[in-house]
Amino acid sequence: MSHDDTIRSLLDERRSFPPPPAFAAQANVTEAWLQREWVERAGEDPETFWTHRAEALDWAEPWHTAHTWAPTDGDSIPAATWFEGGRLNAAVNAVDRHVDAGHGDRVAFHFEGEPGDRRTLTYAELQREVAKAANALTDLGIVPGDRIVVYLPVLLETVIIQLAAARIGAVHSLVFGGFSAEAVRFRVEDTGAKLLVTTDGQFRRGAAVPVKAQADAAVAGVDSIEHVLVIRRTGSDIDWTEGRDLWWHETVGTASDVHEPEFFDAETPLFIIYTSGTTGKPKGLVHTTGGWLTHVAWSYWAVFDAKPETDVYWCTADLAWVTAHSYETYGPLLNGMTSVLYEGTPDTPSWERHFEILERYGVTTYYTAPTLIRSLMSRFPGGPPDRFDLSALRLLGTVGEAINPEAWVWFHTHLGRGETPIVDTWWQSETGAAIAAPLPGVSTLKPGSALTALPGLTVRVVDAAGVEVGPGGGGLLVVDGTWPGMSRTVWGNPERYRDSYWKRFAAQGYFLAGDGAKRDADGDLWVLGRIDDVINVSGHRLSTIEIESALVAHPSVGEAAVVGVADAVTGQAIAAFVTGDGDPAALRRHVREAIGPVAQPTHVFLVPDLPKTRSGKIMRRLLVDLVDGRPLGDTTSLQDETVPPRIAEVVAAAQRR
Repeated sequence: MSHDDTIRSLLDERRSFPPPPAFAAQANVTEAWLQREWVERAGEDPETFWTHRAEALDWAEPWHTAHTWAPTDGDSIPAATWFEGGRLNAAVNAVDRHVDAGHGDRVAFHFEGEPGDRRTLTYAELQREVAKAANALTDLGIVPGDRIVVYLPVLLETVIIQLAAARIGAVHSLVFGGFSAEAVRFRVEDTGAKLLVTTDGQFRRGAAVPVKAQADAAVAGVDSIEHVLVIRRTGSDIDWTEGRDLWWHETVGTASDVHEPEFFDAETPLFIIYTSGTTGKPKGLVHTTGGWLTHVAWSYWAVFDAKPETDVYWCTADLAWVTAHSYETYGPLLNGMTSVLYEGTPDTPSWERHFEILERYGVTTYYTAPTLIRSLMSRFPGGPPDRFDLSALRLLGTVGEAINPEAWVWFHTHLGRGETPIVDTWWQSETGAAIAAPLPGVSTLKPGSALTALPGLTVRVVDAAGVEVGPGGGGLLVVDGTWPGMSRTVWGNPERYRDSYWKRFAAQGYFLAGDGAKRDADGDLWVLGRIDDVINVSGHRLSTIEIESALVAHPSVGEAAVVGVADAVTGQAIAAFVTGDGDPAALRRHVREAIGPVAQPTHVFLVPDLPKTRSGKIMRRLLVDLVDGRPLGDTTSLQDETVPPRIAEVVAAAQRR
């Protein structure tokens, strides 16, 4: 095996947590459910499995072909279809069918703005709002296949415009509300969008932050843009371009609230989502309608044990990320769930904000990022203050990156009362929905492990030649074969889709995920982080997540981020950035004892905070740039743009010593 693809797995986590009997007794997925013939055969006959799951959606016309797949031979463009010929409408499945079933009075969303404003929207009200927006889009000349770029924070209108676009067959592409004008402009130009939807401003960390000027710069001189639709959120003064700019309340607010939907082929593009673009040009991944809805609807029902009559669900992701597309907007709505939307940052006005929201709405299922969990753990090591009643919580979940075992245990102990299952989900923008995750009623959980692939899906850990790696060994994580939720192409660049995901293992038909992973002795999956994040120290390729997990396990450490920085002798050296009051020498010894000498950090920087996006991900590339002395580039997506300069002072002081 080439050491370019061998990842040394050194951390050994042995704790396990079987499902609580009371939870298992009421779970959607039980041992008996898994013994159904078409479920038991899902590994060898995924097409039949997914056909069963597709039948849970409402179809205006049935499909004539369940699945086709033309794999790449290394040169040809791979092409997949699912449920071709079937016709359906995503918005009808997400909203209308629940109203038609008599659930119009059920709450679809509890919205809470950062300043404290609140609004509740039932399914019947959501149906009317989506109809108004769909009529307004049609009046603006938007037709099936047109692209709409949505540059908004977490608002009800963000969900409404997504569903309205889907209702009329337009393609939506959401952009994180903290991105720069340049980032928005790239997406507008790349999609050839006719419409940009934005706000006058947004509330962020207690302040009204201007947005419209960024939007104006993003569309200046872009020929495809015909209108900019503006939501009045903060009341800020803005520039206005007559004939192009339109107020939401004057355009959508005055439209008819009755709309007759069209139905579209299952392979009709639903949305384009761009990868982060931290290296190279962002890729616009295209997800289509029927297959993606099938994957999302079923995986939400199974993994989150959806109980629409009683559950209140909260996914904390920004609505622009794929997490929100699958498990904040469409997944919960397809299952008729009640959800919470929160506009702001988790520390505004204090770090107790999430506990307040969990208690206020009686949240039963809480799905968030490991970075946020570590932030809460560092500030509330003994758990939430006793005055908060979080007893409604019955299921917890994590997404975005592998979770450190100690953070998992804190989450389980202090928010889950030592009994609530945690679904640690592994998936990506490219996969569309969960690939590996526990099934909470049947899975024995292991802190930090996504366990196994869901029914109808197969994952493998392989070496450079595509040969499976044995238990304990680290390698490349791949998905074997195809699945309904998979992205179909890169917008405007099918060659890049082939080269990025399918070409390397064309002979085996594997999808290359870009993550490293290992299997343990039980065959369970442990994601080791992005291949790009692997550190090469004197020829040893080490997983950053394992070193971070060892550091977080030390009682003096709140959070940790580990990166590889340039080193003249070893190629790369391990640099650890930690919050807390630890002693660097003691932390080096701790890692050495927990993992081994090869993983001992060369540099340990005690920092006031870590640079995180508003979705909670640590921007590790900024840490590398700070140590190696490179310009930081765009930092507009950070929760707090003052963090990198403060870290730079710590690094500079250490380098002077």
